[in-house]
Amino acid sequence: MNFAEKLSNLRVQKGYSQEALAERLYVSRQAVSKWEVGTTLPETDKLIAISDFFNVSIDYLLKENVQLNNDEGLDRIVLKFLGAAQDMDEISKKLVDIMKDGVIDREEKKQMSYIMESLDEISKIILEVKQRMNM
Repeated sequence: MNFAEKLSNLRVQKGYSQEALAERLYVSRQAVSKWEVGTTLPETDKLIAISDFFNVSIDYLLKENVQLNNDEGLDRIVLKFLGAAQDMDEISKKLVDIMKDGVIDREEKKQMSYIMESLDEISKIILEVKQRMNM
């Protein structure tokens, strides 16, 4: 199975539409569509985000003969942390955009909900790094 097929299968298995996945990854629905038909591949930061979101390895996503493995080493956790750090930059920008007019409307509340979910995931990654490093 190639990347496009794996992404499509993972998305459908988790019950997400292309649009919902796009919102979670801060990309357009068209980007997800292009990835799933094999027209393009995501950039490295989005590949890490996809890996984190579906809790699969990047090797699994990109290599044709790799099976799912739930044992993660410290290196994999640190890669997740790097992806989370990039996500924090995007989250900061979104929060600044939301607060430009000083009022949070209904659509912005929806965006805030996604942001809070992302921050919860980032917190889990930080905790996992600390635990793996015995901190």
